[in-house]
Amino acid sequence: MNIENSRNYYGQVLSGSSDLRTDACCTMEAPPKAVRAALANVHEEVRARYYGCGLVVPDAIEGCAVLDLGSGSGQDAYLLSQMVGASGSVLGVDATPEQLAVAERHKDWHAERFGFANTSFLQGDIERLDDLALADASFDVIVSNCVINLVADKAAVFRAAHRLLKPGGELYFSDVYADRRVAPALLADPVLHGECLAGALYWGDFQALAKTSGFADPRLVTDRPLGIGDPVVAEKVAGHRFFSATYRLFKLDGLEPQCEDYGQAVRYRGTIAGSERLFVLDKHHGIEAGRVFPVCGNTWRMLADTRFAPHFDFFGDFEKHYGIFAGCGTSMPFDVADSSASGPGACC
Repeated sequence: MNIENSRNYYGQVLSGSSDLRTDACCTMEAPPKAVRAALANVHEEVRARYYGCGLVVPDAIEGCAVLDLGSGSGQDAYLLSQMVGASGSVLGVDATPEQLAVAERHKDWHAERFGFANTSFLQGDIERLDDLALADASFDVIVSNCVINLVADKAAVFRAAHRLLKPGGELYFSDVYADRRVAPALLADPVLHGECLAGALYWGDFQALAKTSGFADPRLVTDRPLGIGDPVVAEKVAGHRFFSATYRLFKLDGLEPQCEDYGQAVRYRGTIAGSERLFVLDKHHGIEAGRVFPVCGNTWRMLADTRFAPHFDFFGDFEKHYGIFAGCGTSMPFDVADSSASGPGACC
């Protein structure tokens, strides 16, 4: 039911983001200045058919090869194509012909506006990426925006993403999660599925699935509770709390299950464009430029063994272990706020 309903809901039922009945498929974050400027260069029809729930524009991606899973009408792909520049590339994969038609229709328009052409699209099911004959270890970054919840075989998506990433590469994606396992009967409701609620993973199951797929230490970047303004939808999902969250998963050997302390530290050089004063690795690591910042072994590797290495100085090694790093916990990671009275918000 999942893939057929997704194609119908996003290809036929919705004509634009204003038709949404919840704010699950809306981006509420205020975009950084560079992203706002890039968004102004995206065709208005592409923006009108945008259904993402987060900002999937990671730092320091100039020259990177990027794969966008569930690229839809192409808004994120065309944003990222500007960020990676002429020396980078962006490939979007989507299963909905109507959405792909919008993205393809404006390829030349964007190439002329950007001054280069580095964006392409493929029709395909992200549960079956193996069918697309994409080469192993061929992407620096994989992004996805509120799409993985729509597919049935989520494990297949994470396994394929791990295979397609280069060593040190990153899956940076936004999606919808629940504070408990969603009742299977809700999957049969086409509206709940299309609005990204019925297929939402329980956060604990997501973390286990990510680790099983090879992403040993999932890092939460941002999160927000979802508002469900439609009373019919709210009644159907009563008892569940839903969250939009952005995670980053690194393909790195040697990451440990917990945050272990080896007495290490890093110092950010302030050299990442748009984040000169503060680099945010995740929700718990906002690293101020120039300050020596203590980190666990996993964080050290996420910076030392990835595209971020040139932007940091590194102190310490793995010779002496001091136990678990302070603040490493296992409770629900999302911030809880009462969103019962909230209606759908504006999408960027």
